[in-house]
Amino acid sequence: MNKAIFLDRDGVLITERGDYNYLPADIILVHGIVESLQELQKKGYIFIVITNQGGIARELYDHARVHEIHDQLKYHFESEKIIIQEFYYCPHHPVVSACICRKPDSLMLEKALARFNIHAEKSWFIGDNDRDIEAGKKAGVQTLLIPSNADLREYLDQIN
Repeated sequence: MNKAIFLDRDGVLITERGDYNYLPADIILVHGIVESLQELQKKGYIFIVITNQGGIARELYDHARVHEIHDQLKYHFESEKIIIQEFYYCPHHPVVSACICRKPDSLMLEKALARFNIHAEKSWFIGDNDRDIEAGKKAGVQTLLIPSNADLREYLDQIN
């Protein structure tokens, strides 16, 4: 079985601006994320991004825009020899539409656990919001709450 690092997108991989990140110009990697993922990859972890994208339901942007951003991120990380296995996102927003995939629910993680044959107890969800941690706990993975836009290198010693 694989062990995985599940990553929230905004605030962990890319800079949280306090508004929706959906324009290519908005995509700024969090300081230290490349080095952190390289180190975790050396330890045998695979990476899966789990993100709420409620701006779709609110008609601020569309699925194509999310795919464009994820493709941009995947390409950049691949250029650094980091493989992101998959990006899972929830397009719903509680103000507009109810769902069971939006964090703090765990459906996106559960899909990834099954698809990639992941050992939940040996895996981690790294997030910058309580809903990330709640989703991780519901899926049975270990969790690490970090401040938004924090340099993950400062927290790597907590991941075994």
